[in-house]
Amino acid sequence: MPNAFNFSSSPFDCLNSQEQQLVKDSVDIAYFKEGEVILDVGAAPTHLFILIKGYVRQLENGEEVAIYGPDDCFDGRGLMAGKVSSQFIASEEVVSYQLAKATVNALISENATFGALLFADLSKKLNALAERRSQYEINSLSLAQVSQAFLREVHIVDAGSNLFEVVRIFSEKRTNNVLVRDGVSKLGIFTITNLQRAILNKLPLESTAVGPLSNYKLITVQATDHLYEALAVMIRHSVHRVIVMSGEEPIGTLEQVDLLSFIANSSSIVVQKIQGANTLDELKDPAEQITNLISLLHRNGTRVSMIARLVQELNAKLFERAWSLIASPDLLNNSCLFVMGSEGRGEQILKTDQDNGLIVADTFPISTEVIQACNRFSAALIEFGYPECPGKIMVNNPEWRMSETDFISTTRQWLMEPTPDSLMNLAIFLDSHPISGNSALLQNVKQSLFQLATDNQFLMARFASAIESFSSEAGWWNRLLTLGADSSENRINLKKAGIFAITHGVRSLALENHVWANSTAERVQELIQLHKLPQDLGNEVIESLHLLMELRLKSGLIELETQKEVSGEIDISRLSTLERDLLKDSLSVVKRFKLYLRQHFHLEFA
Repeated sequence: MPNAFNFSSSPFDCLNSQEQQLVKDSVDIAYFKEGEVILDVGAAPTHLFILIKGYVRQLENGEEVAIYGPDDCFDGRGLMAGKVSSQFIASEEVVSYQLAKATVNALISENATFGALLFADLSKKLNALAERRSQYEINSLSLAQVSQAFLREVHIVDAGSNLFEVVRIFSEKRTNNVLVRDGVSKLGIFTITNLQRAILNKLPLESTAVGPLSNYKLITVQATDHLYEALAVMIRHSVHRVIVMSGEEPIGTLEQVDLLSFIANSSSIVVQKIQGANTLDELKDPAEQITNLISLLHRNGTRVSMIARLVQELNAKLFERAWSLIASPDLLNNSCLFVMGSEGRGEQILKTDQDNGLIVADTFPISTEVIQACNRFSAALIEFGYPECPGKIMVNNPEWRMSETDFISTTRQWLMEPTPDSLMNLAIFLDSHPISGNSALLQNVKQSLFQLATDNQFLMARFASAIESFSSEAGWWNRLLTLGADSSENRINLKKAGIFAITHGVRSLALENHVWANSTAERVQELIQLHKLPQDLGNEVIESLHLLMELRLKSGLIELETQKEVSGEIDISRLSTLERDLLKDSLSVVKRFKLYLRQHFHLEFA
């Protein structure tokens, strides 16, 4: 065998030295002419093929579903099933290694990861990849559960206990809070802050019961939750501790300082700087630190869905604080500031353009003061590194700054008169998420849209048809593997190639079925529970979305490190063979999902 066999390509990069030697001792070389059928439907394969030179087309029912190039292998699934379900044709002269079935079986029996990466579906490949990273990620935020962090002991007192008894516990147990049980199930918390208020109010310690002074709106997490979830809860509620539950019973208190010492990142500092800012200039530093935190989490192996969740919470805090420094108290109480698009879905990680709007109560006039506040907010976000939206979907645009009644009328018109622009506006708005003010204003506008969409299949088909917007990306199979001399030919816009079709397709199903969830993953789970989306397809759609987001994030961080603008594209030549394999699988899922949507919405008539 030539010494050039590439053991750094997937799935052979997971083999140990003994397994590599087995490959070297068993592999042969095969040659195929252009147009020659290498494997045909129904054939019983005897070898696994690993391409050295040339490209091979995979056809199903006469339709091309994949192209394989150097270092790619096929047909592992057919080899295991004993029968080929696709046709594999040499698109040019092909030189290939071939590895006998007996050798492949031996490798699979010795190395489960090799088998998973060779012939499993996308989900199993991603799980295998996660296992390969487990040594690196074991202490990362993405894997650690709340129960693995340091939990402070809980001290529970009866609601009838007096303040003097509580002070004794504070002193003896060196704690600053106790849980208060009132009856069988009612549970609250009494903190050192509550004690200070009682003393300032000159309440007698020995005769004042702790129950009426306690807060019974506990912020809790489960012991099995991931630490990133606990951190997100702390950020959302602006608290420094959460009560850790095992089912219905409290088992400990997770303090923010203990959580942060475990995950060793700077998110707490970011939140503190945001909350402590008294001017817009003081918000610039934490806005920049959000990007630094993203890079840190990504390097530590944190999963992209978890990074996105934390970034959504941090951005929300930043935007809310900026708006509170700009808007008057009356405007804050009589309006709803919201974000949209990927930011609203919690899937915007790196700063691209801002998408936001403002709904004003009908009783509150949109005065010069309101307009100036909106202009200042848009300008502030640009200063923070969130570029101006090319489509002007921002609060400084009167079309995205309206009264509740006008917003209801406008959004209904978008649905009833589906022009390309109105479809885009409607799609972006459906992902809206409240940031500050009266969230009921936004809920009312969305509710009117859901009512209008009921049982109107024509309107839904017109809306869903936007999944075909980027049909020019149909040649991504060739672009994925045929790496030409022109570097521009090596780049793929992942939003056009797959992300938009996933997010808009799921958004369309969510609108049709009145699903209020914003994130694509949450929408998919609700649709599966409603039996409006097949479970297997739904799960693969989310896995594909997260894989595309991961590749996009990785490329974007490289662009930032080299002082380039975030393009949303990836350079295929920089992908490993495993990443390229996963990308192909993910885009295949996108293709199947689009076919499902075409059939569901009867898009041939839209």
